[in-house]
Amino acid sequence: MDLSINDIISNGLFFAQMIEDPDIIGQMTDAWKNFVETGQIWALLIGVFFGYTFANFTRF
Repeated sequence: MDLSINDIISNGLFFAQMIEDPDIIGQMTDAWKNFVETGQIWALLIGVFFGYTFANFTRF
């Protein structure tokens, strides 16, 4: 099967995709819960704190 770019775009194949789980809010909720449960939120907060502190020391 030899398709050119024009064939793909005109036939709508360029934007075709399979959506297995359309529950976007549920996926975001699960991702947030995982982010909190694994402790990554603490790494984020500590990184923001030290980044802000370091940035204040390096300003003129």
